[in-house]
Amino acid sequence: MSDANRVGIVLVSHSAEVAASVAELAKGLAGGGTEVPVAAAGGTEGGGLGTSAELIAAAAASVDRGAGVAVLTDLGSAVLTVKALLAEGDELPDGTRLVDAPFVEGAVAAVVTAAAGADLTAVEAAAAEAYSYRKV
Repeated sequence: MSDANRVGIVLVSHSAEVAASVAELAKGLAGGGTEVPVAAAGGTEGGGLGTSAELIAAAAASVDRGAGVAVLTDLGSAVLTVKALLAEGDELPDGTRLVDAPFVEGAVAAVVTAAAGADLTAVEAAAAEAYSYRKV
């Protein structure tokens, strides 16, 4: 399956470095995830800590292949920024969903599931299921 039929993944963090590192980790654990379009949207345009609606919208557009875009966030204001973009209705590609999932584990699950060719609903479910991962 080519990336033209894959769900896109956007990872939104208050830190550009965290978003990029989680994207690298998720793609690596998905066997390279070379066919999964993944974009990091971290920090502000000026490189500071925070979130940027413009960076998020650009990242979503860059991974949109028509199969939907799953957006995972790290902290509260990132969630609020994505919700505001979704409410505006024309800032994000059609089929973009904010996914309620833990950031790191959810990102890995989303990318692995997208790499297997799953649809947006399955990618969202796999990421959300990461809340149940037990460490002890």
